[in-house]
Amino acid sequence: MRKARLKLVVGVGAIAAALLYLGVTGARDGWVYYLSVDEYASRPETQGARSRVHGTVGPGATADPIAFGARFDLRGQARVIRVEYRGAVPDLFAEGREVVVEGTTDEAGTFVADVLLTKCGSKYEPAGAGG
Repeated sequence: MRKARLKLVVGVGAIAAALLYLGVTGARDGWVYYLSVDEYASRPETQGARSRVHGTVGPGATADPIAFGARFDLRGQARVIRVEYRGAVPDLFAEGREVVVEGTTDEAGTFVADVLLTKCGSKYEPAGAGG
């Protein structure tokens, strides 16, 4: 009886340890870190290195869905960086929208992005009276 109970405890412990390990490593791999525009602009070591940057699309943004690209200013609290994105422009891309871009800075100081993700605030807000 004791051997059976010991085997059960060891088995449950091994399964729990395996699930914990998979949960921790899987969660770590799923974390996406990004810098704010202000953090990115104030750190010289990020210039030229591949980075993810979060900010708000500034006024005057131009998007060309046919040519697959967009040019816009990415605004932070105090700083602004110029972004040139090459790729399919998301439908939710617009001035004032929060976005995350991923890419590098070229010699001219423009952030050249190949990933553009838009935040969808309305997805998390309660529906209005008509919705």
